[in-house]
Amino acid sequence: MRNSALWFRRFGEPEQVITHEHSELARRPCAMLRVQMRYAPVNPSDLIPITGAYRHRVMPPRIVGYEGVGVVSDADNPEWIGKRVLPLRGDGTWQHWVDCPQQWAVPVPDNIPDLLAARGYINPLAAFVMLKQWPVRGKRVLLTAANSSCAALLAQWATIQGATEVVGVCRSEDQKPMLLQSGIRPLITDDHEGLRIIAQQADVVFDAVGGSLATLLLSHLQADADYVSYGLLSGDPYQAKSYATRPQRFHLRDTLAVTDSNKWQQWFVELWPLLASSQLPEVQLFALEEWRDALREFAVSGRRFKPVLAM
Repeated sequence: MRNSALWFRRFGEPEQVITHEHSELARRPCAMLRVQMRYAPVNPSDLIPITGAYRHRVMPPRIVGYEGVGVVSDADNPEWIGKRVLPLRGDGTWQHWVDCPQQWAVPVPDNIPDLLAARGYINPLAAFVMLKQWPVRGKRVLLTAANSSCAALLAQWATIQGATEVVGVCRSEDQKPMLLQSGIRPLITDDHEGLRIIAQQADVVFDAVGGSLATLLLSHLQADADYVSYGLLSGDPYQAKSYATRPQRFHLRDTLAVTDSNKWQQWFVELWPLLASSQLPEVQLFALEEWRDALREFAVSGRRFKPVLAM
C-alpha cells in the first residue's frame, strides 16, 4: 500500500517548497493507531512554520498539517478500528494515512460532522484554553485580527462566558459588517484615537498581530488589564519597554507540553458541545493534489471560506 503526502524539506514560501510525494506505507508501529484521513483544513499555523518563522521549534523535513479527521483502520486494540478520531500530535495531517499515539487520539462524537471535527483542534482548543486561563465574565474584551477563525471563536465564547462587550480590530471597512453580525463592535487598525480609547477601557486583550498595533494597545492599557499575545501575524514583536500591564504570551504548543493525556481528553469532552453550536466559515474542498489551489483560495478569500483538503 502506498501513501500520498505533502512535505516541506526546506524553509521557504509554501507554494515554492511544498512537494507532493508518494511512498510505500511502512508497518504500523506498536501502540499507534493507523488513521485513514478524510479531511484536513488549511490554517496559518500550518503555513507559517514552513517559512522558517518558528525554526527554533519546527525543522524540516516534515509532512505539513496539524489537524484533521480520519477513521482508524488498524490498531493493537480492535475496538478502535472504524472509529472517527482526530489523529493529533503525530505525523503531519496533509497525507492519506497518519500514525497517531493512541493516548492523544481524540474520539469524535457521532453528532459532530466530519467537516466540523476536522477543524476542532488548532483554533478551537486555543480559544478554549485561553478563556480558561483568562476568564472574561463581566469584562470588556478586545480582539485583534478579529476576522480570523480563532478570534471569531474567542468572541462567541467570551459572550457565552459573560463578557460585557467584545470589540474587534479589523483592517478595512468592508470587514465591519461581518463583525457586527457576530455581535462584535468593530474598530479599524487606522483609527488610532479609537484604539487608544478602547485600550484604556479594555479589561482583557487577546492579540494575534503584534507589531505596532500591539505596541499602541500596550501603551494605553490600565495596570489591571490582561494583555495576551497568542500570535504574530504582522511578523514583528511589540516594542520592548515598560508598560503599565505585564504582557503575557500564550502558545498552544507550550501548554500541551505540560498537559497530560487525561486532561487533554477532558478538554475535548467540554469543547465538542461549544463547537457544535458555534458559527464557522463555510468550507471549500480541494483534493490533496489540488493543494496549490487550496493555498491560493486561502490567500484571497479573506477568511470567508475555509479551504479543506479532502483525502
